[in-house]
Amino acid sequence: MFPALTVFDLEGVFTPEIWISVAERTGIPELRRTTRDEPDYDKLMRGRIRILAEHGLRLADIQAVIAGMDPLPGAVAFLRWIQTQTPVIILSDTFYEFAGPLIAKLGYPTLFCNNLEVDERGMIVGYRLRIANGKYEAVRALKSIHFRVIAVGDSYNDMAMLAAADHGILFRPPANVIAEFPQFPVTTTYDELQARLQELVRGAKFS
Repeated sequence: MFPALTVFDLEGVFTPEIWISVAERTGIPELRRTTRDEPDYDKLMRGRIRILAEHGLRLADIQAVIAGMDPLPGAVAFLRWIQTQTPVIILSDTFYEFAGPLIAKLGYPTLFCNNLEVDERGMIVGYRLRIANGKYEAVRALKSIHFRVIAVGDSYNDMAMLAAADHGILFRPPANVIAEFPQFPVTTTYDELQARLQELVRGAKFS
């Protein structure tokens, strides 16, 4: 029996959605669209960059919003608990230029994510993925070094990660994701998620 390792999405699992917070702070409703709504990540990001340019919003403006955000209620305690049970890696499609304040408030868990391209004016003009399908590739790599991987996510961009893992779990997903991916169990509270993970970590499903 190989040891277990747990990977998580960031936004929607441990923190609020960054772009929704930006939309609420700036009054730009188009920025509320996230990977919970749009399965094509490149289309989503190009649209966001276009909207930012139209409104003259710089990276610093988004970072100011993020600085005032906090983890979801109960997230820090849950993360501390799971870190006593298995190694934990957060796999996110966010960007290091965004995530710093939130990761600090979570106690600096390991985060794999991406980078933004920013011009001399501080405008976001593009983005660089570390690797295409990064969440999926990370799970594949972890399994190749003999970890049993449990994956937790909530959005379209998590589905390949959940499918590649030994066990995939949805946490507070929208109704459209539940309907399209009925093969994954759904949890809606940290207590529910903890109970399911506890069973898996104990080896009941890994033997």
